[in-house]
Amino acid sequence: MPLRDMTAGDLDEVLRIEQGVHAHPWTRGNFSDALESGYVCRVYEVAGAMLGFFVLMPAVDEMHLLDISIAATHQRRGLGRGLLEAALQIARGMNMQRMLLEVRPSNTAAIALYSKAGFAEIGRRRGYYPAENNAREDAIVMECKL
Repeated sequence: MPLRDMTAGDLDEVLRIEQGVHAHPWTRGNFSDALESGYVCRVYEVAGAMLGFFVLMPAVDEMHLLDISIAATHQRRGLGRGLLEAALQIARGMNMQRMLLEVRPSNTAAIALYSKAGFAEIGRRRGYYPAENNAREDAIVMECKL
């Protein structure tokens, strides 16, 4: 999968993808902070068109998958699985012991993707995500041992 480092110049396109697939998307500031913090930020491009990205935060011996997205027009083609595998390979290459992530219980497609890739639920974070009408939604915490 052709990946390259995300740059500040990519943020308009990253935000377009993010806003097209998430009801409560990250902000430009979130992505800028990730870049400035030295997180592992990669974009997936084909023929100059950005189709997806991910943001990984290394912490000692574990990697935290903070965000992963495939453009809405390119979903359901196995690209998300490929992008997730690339993230796992990067974590393994950095000698991480596990990868962690949070996912909304309502995001059944993502849960299925993560489960197929070897992630298992290890806990819940109550009221973690913003939801409709000022409500909050729990997060399922998932882990993949590397």
